[in-house]
Amino acid sequence: LEVRRVLFRSLLCLLAKNVGRVLTHNFILNEVWGNVMQSDVPSLRVFMATLRKKIEEEPSEPKYIQTHIGIGYRMIKRE
Repeated sequence: LEVRRVLFRSLLCLLAKNVGRVLTHNFILNEVWGNVMQSDVPSLRVFMATLRKKIEEEPSEPKYIQTHIGIGYRMIKRE
């Protein structure tokens, strides 16, 4: 359970450090998991869905993390 918490924190920090930039699936996987999950996009999607449930008021209408289909994810800059 602690490992999972660290992974979510790492994922959120990576997105926050790159607000406004689209991060590719492979970039995120490499930065957060290294070579362990290098091309495991389906697992990344599960992690992103879970992260959205934790931080979004309405995960189906995200205000913080935007999906770029086939590319990756972007944390939206909020005013």
